[in-house]
Amino acid sequence: MENISKEKQIEMLKKIIEIRMFEEKTVQLYQQSKIWGYLHPYIGEEAVAVGICSALNKDDYIISTHRGHGHSIAKGADLGKMMAELFGKVTGYCKGRGGSMHIADTELGMLGANGIVGGGVPISVGAGLSCKMEGKSKVVVCFFGDGAANNGVFHESVNISAIFKLPVIYVCENNMYAISMSSRESVAGNNIAGRANSYGILGYKVDGSKVFEVYETAVKAVEHARKGNGPSLIEAQTYRFFGHHPNDPASYRDKAEVEKERKERDCVINTKEALLKAKIIKQDEIDTIEKEIEKMIDHAVDFAEKSQEPDLKKFLTEVTS
Repeated sequence: MENISKEKQIEMLKKIIEIRMFEEKTVQLYQQSKIWGYLHPYIGEEAVAVGICSALNKDDYIISTHRGHGHSIAKGADLGKMMAELFGKVTGYCKGRGGSMHIADTELGMLGANGIVGGGVPISVGAGLSCKMEGKSKVVVCFFGDGAANNGVFHESVNISAIFKLPVIYVCENNMYAISMSSRESVAGNNIAGRANSYGILGYKVDGSKVFEVYETAVKAVEHARKGNGPSLIEAQTYRFFGHHPNDPASYRDKAEVEKERKERDCVINTKEALLKAKIIKQDEIDTIEKEIEKMIDHAVDFAEKSQEPDLKKFLTEVTS
């Protein structure tokens, strides 16, 4: 924390709170049947997205997963457009056609969330190659989960990126479960970061509940990539507080485990406490931040509710067979 400015630390706290409050609102709206389709809350994992994206420039790229709201917001996505997309409205990022799992904004460098497990990993190779060919020192961050780490395409993509020294940072958000499958039972050796050795690239394992630890590691990986030294692999150990989706009771997880994680590794609470203890921020300032974010989210919901429904006659426009 000593190497991070006070302004930067406060900004990261704001983003963590923004993601948490946005996600809590979407769960509420989903339960009210205002959001249709799938919804995969990012609650509990916010520090990973914020720590990583805070180390990036606006023109750097990120590639997301099916649990991509946090990544989008951390990269600077508009809450109104995001909410409208979740509502299926034409003012959404994908004109209401993509929903929760397909938020994308190329102007922000957000190359898209992906409903296919590991589907974004091979895209990182093409994006990384384009950055290298352009010679503008841009980098790519590819988020994926512990389940995707066992897909063949993960190994193929990291191998190619390593061979051509592409500026890609692979970020595994190891939240310990691929839907209902525990990573303890599905990941041999239970050390995804250690796989970096197989490809001769840098590997890091960080506590994904500590935003400043994630950020400082990301800064190293980004600098390494910008200098043309190739990719890195970061395993951020985190935890999703909800089930796979709001209707998932998560009976495959021990209640004591969930309670322990919520109590000890809530990144919103821990980041607040860290800044309060360091006297970087005061409680009344945090209260003001939360009220401002609440207004932003209320405005986003209002924007989504008042936005136009898609014209079904035009719904197949821009869709090819």
